[in-house]
Amino acid sequence: MKSELIVDVQPSEVSIALLEDSRLVSLQKEARNIAYAVGDIYLAKVKKLMPGLNAAFVNVGYEKDAFLHYLDLGSQFSTYSAFLKNAITDRKTDASVSKMKRQPDIDKHGTITNVLQPGQELLVQIVKEPISSKGPRLTTEITFTGRYMVLIPFGDKISVSTKIKTTEEKLRLRQLIDSIRPKNFGIIIRTSAEGKSVRDLHHELRTLLRCWEETVAKARTATAPALIFEEESRIVGMLRDVFSPTFESIHVNDKDTYSQIAKYVELISPESKDIVKLYDSDTPIFDHFNITRQIKSSFGKTVSFKSGAYVIIEHTEALHVIDVNSGNRSKAAPDQESNTLEVNLRAADEIARQLRLRDMGGIIVVDFIDMNKAENRQKLYEHMREVMANDRARHNILPLSKFGLMQITRQRVRPALDIITSEDCPSCHGKGEVQPSLLFTDTLHEKLDYLVNTLKVKDFVLYVHPYVAAYLKKGFPSLYRKWQWEYGFRFRLYPDESLAYLQYRVLDSQRNEIDLKEEKDIASSATKNKSRTNNRTKEE
Repeated sequence: MKSELIVDVQPSEVSIALLEDSRLVSLQKEARNIAYAVGDIYLAKVKKLMPGLNAAFVNVGYEKDAFLHYLDLGSQFSTYSAFLKNAITDRKTDASVSKMKRQPDIDKHGTITNVLQPGQELLVQIVKEPISSKGPRLTTEITFTGRYMVLIPFGDKISVSTKIKTTEEKLRLRQLIDSIRPKNFGIIIRTSAEGKSVRDLHHELRTLLRCWEETVAKARTATAPALIFEEESRIVGMLRDVFSPTFESIHVNDKDTYSQIAKYVELISPESKDIVKLYDSDTPIFDHFNITRQIKSSFGKTVSFKSGAYVIIEHTEALHVIDVNSGNRSKAAPDQESNTLEVNLRAADEIARQLRLRDMGGIIVVDFIDMNKAENRQKLYEHMREVMANDRARHNILPLSKFGLMQITRQRVRPALDIITSEDCPSCHGKGEVQPSLLFTDTLHEKLDYLVNTLKVKDFVLYVHPYVAAYLKKGFPSLYRKWQWEYGFRFRLYPDESLAYLQYRVLDSQRNEIDLKEEKDIASSATKNKSRTNNRTKEE
């Protein structure tokens, strides 16, 4: 299977697409100015205790107070609390975890009022981003994640990934880590550590320990609430979760990001350093790899798959609901039961892809087409487990109920990625009136004249819908060629599949977007609507 990563860096957000045999299977989007992200560590202050919930609301500087449950304090909270008290209140003491004495574990059936009090300062880590009207969810079990391991201050256990199958390798890794880890630090050995040398593991352990030491140093000088630790690069953090040495290529369209990723890949997998490639064409990178078209067809309420069948996906606050329909399926099996099984199996393939693609979490209820035979229902259940085996998020699948419903729970860390595939009309800006499409080329001509003769911009790229680009470039001399003769050959025209039919955008030589919208563009349709309304009122 050919695996590729495509990284699209835009001024406002970064998108990472994972392709398997050129088919989009995972898409991550993250705003570049995001304030709160999973893994960030804060020095925070307890604001209110909620004994009924056995939890506390904590101020981390977000508009909504963050949520900290008693069970998220961790069994070693007494050791953590003693260390934090000495490190923050008495800043002349040695803040060394390795030298301190461990305290007894707290009672897992205890209450929040026994261990916390309002105004108390805590070192907390975000485990769930703000979702809907809820604030972030926190933990005091601080972790630092690397490629091969996860470092847990105040822990005392070594855990090995269950995906490492051989007993010999598990024993080797456990003994190796036990020989190099400092006292009072727990370690989770990740799957990617399999077969790695002590040199590689020791190097990463030192890096993670340095992150912890820097975090403590910042906490000792900060005033709550304050951000204490975040990833050096969110892009690298996103990449770390999806990277695999089996990738054949990683394409990036930004020089700075390319340097960060190339450096990271060379560090963790030197033999794969040549797979990182800088994409410098003017054609949008997602268009070049046919990702934009797949996004348009894969998101939205209705998603079609093989032979005319489709699924309908609805999102609610509490759960996600998926309905399977056979549609106008043409390749029917000899009997209805076989046909239904075939549709359900193909729907399971698409649903497993959609869960990864949209990062849907929480409760998912799937309404498959009813099947009469118990062996077919069992076959569908086993197939769904098989196709979801590659999903990195923790999940649990229940067999079909007597109503034909399958229930799935999937780890929910971030809000589900829900991309709107419908488009606002760029001519009327959603107001219901459009300018004649026949005159769109005249509008573009006016914009070019304004850009070159008024704004004095000579070197730029104009992006339009592919149909419009094809029209402008047809014939000889084409409109595009005439405009180049008029405004200079440093002006270039490219199609962009993400644009609506009569939409356009302009980038200068530094890849900065130039806003050419004028007040008359937005106001013209509104004026028409107002005039039409007034005329109707007079007639009445």
